[in-house]
Amino acid sequence: MYGVVTRNAEELEWSEFDVGFYEVKRVTGEHVDPEADAVNLVSCFGDTATAETDPHLAPVDDEGRRATKDHPDLDWGYVCPSIEHYRNGLHEVIDACVEANDDVRLDEVGFPNASFCHCERCEDAFAESEYDDRETWRAAVVSSFVADARERVPGDLYLTVHPDPYPGHLLAHSGVDLAAVAEHADELVVPLYDTAYETTYWLESLLSGFVDRLEGLDVRLGVELYAADPDVDALAEAAETVEEYADNVYFGYHAGNARAVLRRWDAEAREGVEWG
Repeated sequence: MYGVVTRNAEELEWSEFDVGFYEVKRVTGEHVDPEADAVNLVSCFGDTATAETDPHLAPVDDEGRRATKDHPDLDWGYVCPSIEHYRNGLHEVIDACVEANDDVRLDEVGFPNASFCHCERCEDAFAESEYDDRETWRAAVVSSFVADARERVPGDLYLTVHPDPYPGHLLAHSGVDLAAVAEHADELVVPLYDTAYETTYWLESLLSGFVDRLEGLDVRLGVELYAADPDVDALAEAAETVEEYADNVYFGYHAGNARAVLRRWDAEAREGVEWG
């Protein structure tokens, strides 16, 4: 199955794509209405606007820095995953998505990186928890949010995960326990973004790692490629590479380039007719 990730509702109707992911809540903090013909996508704890306007809601790293857009290690702002009223607000966004379409995709689920979070809320919650180490506690925070979302989504639940299959790395990076969240998700989507795709061996390396990690788990593997900058030839080669490992392949943020790849494949698959 091939799909597109887009912010343009009209592209959801393009016949070349089997599925369209439509950004309803974006990492900028912007919200738009869900679409009935899309798997509506929610950026959960990535929220630059909220982190800027209410910095006390942003996670705090081990050096005391807030997870706002100007943090040297981050590309956008975040909200702390342990904040209950924000989680409840995300539930309301998910409910609105489900009213339009039974399938939902969750993005930016987890902590910004391994140095988060040391805010007062997290310090108190960890101290009062049943867990002896912070990594296990963080995983419980993330897994409980995914489990709650699963209860609200009657169709397929897609979950984006950080592209690092090495054992222990994903857990340390964002608090995502791969096996635990796979119990609640129908598909894990791995974004493998590059602006050129001049080589493809690294795509194989990462995806073969995910295939090994997901062995025995009842969950599909999806891959999302960046379609905006690479030329069509390079994008097509990357897509051919990843489809050997993934159940589904998606193209992000340039539906025109993605459509060109799929049309090329369709033309190549047709048998030529010789007239004499």
